[in-house]
Amino acid sequence: MALYAELHRHLGGSVVPRVLWRYLQRNATELAQKFADYPDFEDFYTRPRNTLDEYLELHTLVESVQTEVALPYFVYRLMRGAYVFENLAYLELRYTPYLRTPEHLPQSERINRMDTIVDVVGKASQLNEYPIVTSQILCMHTRLPYEVNKAIVDLAVRHREYVCAVDIAGGDNHYGERMEEFVELYAYARSLGLNTTGHVYETKEGCHPELLPYLMRIGHGIQIPLQKPELLKQVAEAGQCLEICPTTYLKTGTLEDIAELKVVFDRCFEAGVDIAICTDNAGLHNVRLPFEYENLLTHDVIDFHQLRACQDAAFRHAFAWPHNQRPESLLTGLLKSDLANLDLREEVSV
Repeated sequence: MALYAELHRHLGGSVVPRVLWRYLQRNATELAQKFADYPDFEDFYTRPRNTLDEYLELHTLVESVQTEVALPYFVYRLMRGAYVFENLAYLELRYTPYLRTPEHLPQSERINRMDTIVDVVGKASQLNEYPIVTSQILCMHTRLPYEVNKAIVDLAVRHREYVCAVDIAGGDNHYGERMEEFVELYAYARSLGLNTTGHVYETKEGCHPELLPYLMRIGHGIQIPLQKPELLKQVAEAGQCLEICPTTYLKTGTLEDIAELKVVFDRCFEAGVDIAICTDNAGLHNVRLPFEYENLLTHDVIDFHQLRACQDAAFRHAFAWPHNQRPESLLTGLLKSDLANLDLREEVSV
């Protein structure tokens, strides 16, 4: 049983189409009426978009149903799928807690409710039957005001038992006019001892060198080897790891063909820059982590030696993984115990 680490997966994008559709049907939502037949919903949910902005609108759809009450439902199914179908030993889930609070409440009340959201996600992801080491990355967001984003950083500090880092989401093409503000927030996070990653250098419009000094990992970062290869030496010296999510770039129209990633991997390996292969939104793509590996291999983007190097890099750069342990040694006891006690008659519906 191979064991993998996943460093870049969004809670909203982790919901596989069938699970989301059944939830919408059971709760008689407006979308359930629009998509009475599952194939129509799957096509709508998983088809490629023309731009990153259009693609990110799907997150808004899922955020609206991932309420405090519903989150355990989604997290349980996410963890079950990650363990059974992906052989994950380690998973970092990222999301914006503010966007899981009731929209009708005033901002101050929604900020207060974020503690509960982090607690609910944290408890729901601790499952003895699916022993995955998991932690949360809390995302600031380009749609949110400074006060809320700063509150998200403070929230991460208060919940270190569940939270391993902070991030910024909302499309790196929208940082522009607020760059000074985001630099300040990242500097603040680092001053508090928080780990940091960030969506940057994903798109041609999202190349923001101002943020690089504050990031311990780089979310996506494909435009560095593609457009700014002169930065690779700096990235290598800083020990930063790129979180590459191959299917995302095809779904967002950022790349036209997966073969374009060969330049990314070749230049990074040559420069000594680590890469962790990730899914980003495994449910939204209907592509789980092992298939990201397979797609890269079958399209000759990487070879098996490079694949293993990327898999090792994922564990090495994992914020909450015990780095003196290999996944096999740490989880052997848990796996044996789990397999011995697993009731194969358990309810398996989504």
